[in-house]
Amino acid sequence: MSEIERESMEFDVVIVGAGPAGLSAAIRLKQINPELSVVVLEKGGEVGAHILSGAVVDPIGIDRLLPEWRSESDHPFKTPVTDDRFMVLSKSGAFRLPNFMMPPLMNNHGNYIVSLGNVCRWLAAKAEALGVEIYPGFAAASLLYNDQGAVTGVVTGDMGVERDGSHGPAFAPGMALLGKYVLIGEGARGSLAKQLIAKFNLSEGREPGKYGIGLKELWQVKPENHKPGLVQHSFGWPLDMKTGGGSFLYHLEDNMVAVGFVIHLNYKNPYLAPFEEFQRFKTHPSIRGTFEGAKRLSYGARAITEGGYQSVPRLSFPGGVLIGCSAGLVNVPRIKGSHNAVLSGMQAAEHAAAAIAAGRANDELEGYESGWRDSDIGKDLKKVRNVKPLWSRFGTIIGVGAGGFDMWTNTLFGFSLFGTMGHGKTDAASLEPAAKHQKIAYPKPDGVLTFDRLSSVFLSNTNHEEDQPVHLQVKDMDLQKRSEYEIFAGPSSRYCPAGVYEWVDADGNSIAGDPGHEDARFVINAQNCVHCKTCDIKDPNQNINWVPPQGGEGPVYTSM
Repeated sequence: MSEIERESMEFDVVIVGAGPAGLSAAIRLKQINPELSVVVLEKGGEVGAHILSGAVVDPIGIDRLLPEWRSESDHPFKTPVTDDRFMVLSKSGAFRLPNFMMPPLMNNHGNYIVSLGNVCRWLAAKAEALGVEIYPGFAAASLLYNDQGAVTGVVTGDMGVERDGSHGPAFAPGMALLGKYVLIGEGARGSLAKQLIAKFNLSEGREPGKYGIGLKELWQVKPENHKPGLVQHSFGWPLDMKTGGGSFLYHLEDNMVAVGFVIHLNYKNPYLAPFEEFQRFKTHPSIRGTFEGAKRLSYGARAITEGGYQSVPRLSFPGGVLIGCSAGLVNVPRIKGSHNAVLSGMQAAEHAAAAIAAGRANDELEGYESGWRDSDIGKDLKKVRNVKPLWSRFGTIIGVGAGGFDMWTNTLFGFSLFGTMGHGKTDAASLEPAAKHQKIAYPKPDGVLTFDRLSSVFLSNTNHEEDQPVHLQVKDMDLQKRSEYEIFAGPSSRYCPAGVYEWVDADGNSIAGDPGHEDARFVINAQNCVHCKTCDIKDPNQNINWVPPQGGEGPVYTSM
């Protein structure tokens, strides 16, 4: 980096990521002190391009950030929840859990079904009206440090770099953006957050980070199949009772239905394919009728932080803090994180603004770290802290029941009989050798209700310049063949929801799931990547490192 001459710009606060956390932080900084200079970097080509969530939003954060929002006509919260259902699916049937059995915190009434991408676009307009500078299409590629080791800024990625690392004719060096404080809101498993957690040992004394993969499609359904305000969650089929996960079905406005599937990434069977499980889910007798005569509009996937209360790393470091999903603030049983993202952005902004007002810069905002557990964020996460460990340890039937009981005791009495449970292994270490499992025979897609990966990636509007360096970095290719292929039967070809990874023979034929070919070759179709980061999480040897491609590339999600 130091060999390239770079332009630099100075700000009071540099924010990485134009998601709910980053934009809320920017707005709150300007609310506190309009004179503060604030910049937000966004790797997507536009704000909202890389935002993907269910989403049912608890408005607690927005209510505090923008108290007058309900009186406006242009806000994106158009569909309040009117019907809240929890289902258990068998292969051919469905059982609805009575709502009175569910802990109060699971109640979705008062929440809104939204496109989180549209929420971010709305927040971005609010931020820009206050004077915040937002730079879409600029990926923060590396961090800058001073002589004391504190973070002082970020460097955006170079553009026009050839695949071999040389500078092409369109080469343009990235810029250095310097700030008194840097707020990291990249989302789940962000590349800068990973570096910071390692450099400053932020995860010391915490449980391992845990993740899920969420897959989503947006459909326009026939009016007679549309029930605006309906929120339906399910667990059970098509997953077995030892594999954690579930579905969501959200009816928005304008005959739009969001359907999604989440699989916990601590699954053991390397033959499991989250994308195919999602497609299979839609064929359930109680689900498929919704999509009769419907049109699929969009598709996407992303990792979800699931470690919760006990996995949240230390959030402050010299020169900045982690916010939102970079901090791991998702409430797993509620399938909600945007409300905590907004609250964390606001809290970070308040501590940064106070420090700047006191003449401080590039030190540690310790008040943010010490305060979040006693705030509404901590209270939200603490009540559900044992749901994921119980599910992982005892399976769906016993684990979910025990988790519900634990949420009730936390709600009614303020304590848990289980204390605070640990998560155990990382998601990568949870995968077992292929020899312990049977292959799963998935049905072929019909192109009407179920689809293949490539046609789905097409709907995500994903694009990458093919001549740039591959942003999915395999550290040791020999290890990849010796272990990921020979021992685990090439699970990357199945856990990736975008068809990025292939194991092929000398003739280019797929041989994933068929170890033993001496000529096996690992193919990386990086141009398909939807930036979900699942490979970075689930590779059994942690041999794949996801880094940002050129800014502005990747998916372009609309209304997701």
